[in-house]
Amino acid sequence: MDNLRIAKQMIELNKTAFDNSFSAMTLVYEQNEKIFETILNQAAWMPEAGRKAIEEWLEAYRNGCSQYKKLVDESYAKVEVYFDKS
Repeated sequence: MDNLRIAKQMIELNKTAFDNSFSAMTLVYEQNEKIFETILNQAAWMPEAGRKAIEEWLEAYRNGCSQYKKLVDESYAKVEVYFDKS
């Protein structure tokens, strides 16, 4: 049964590493988004269509990240359920 315990610990370590990495990535993204918005607000030469395209791109990225996080969390939950049954 030591192998099962070791496997559970490995999964927990991987989940913790993922959560910490994702949190760091999110913080960097949010900071970059603020900087980007400041630059866009100061760029008088940028047409409105370009601004809208960039805002849509940022929103799509944000939604993609949250969906990815949700899927990874669901997958870890399934793995934990599997190991709990064993």
